[in-house]
Amino acid sequence: MPVELITAPTPEVIDAINELLPQLTSTPTPLSEEQVEAFFNQDRTFFFAFRNEETGKINGMLTLATFIIPTGLRAWIEDVVVSEEARGQGAGQALIEEAIAYADHIGARSVDLTSRPSREAANRLYRRCGFIQRETNVYRYKKQS
Repeated sequence: MPVELITAPTPEVIDAINELLPQLTSTPTPLSEEQVEAFFNQDRTFFFAFRNEETGKINGMLTLATFIIPTGLRAWIEDVVVSEEARGQGAGQALIEEAIAYADHIGARSVDLTSRPSREAANRLYRRCGFIQRETNVYRYKKQS
């Protein structure tokens, strides 16, 4: 499966991100060119894209964020999404496996992710890729408007 690490935003990449966002969140906000550039200019954040072998179109994406803490380099997978037309064809697994391999290559001690229980297919995918559900509480602080 053709997964590539993309290191610079192009018009194609910006369009693909904005096309995939509505399949990722119920409240998508299109990203401007400047916002996508700011995303790509971050240190230790990596963008992977799945490209359809026949059409060359980007049909999936994943972000791998890494950070150094006292216990070592850690990695976190975020914003995994595959277009509806490419689901069930191995794109999600290819993205996850490439991100894990890259995290290993750069020395990450672990790779984590979260997924809502309602995303049953995604949770099956993560287990198939070797992720183990942890006994933990996830907390989020959200600034009050």
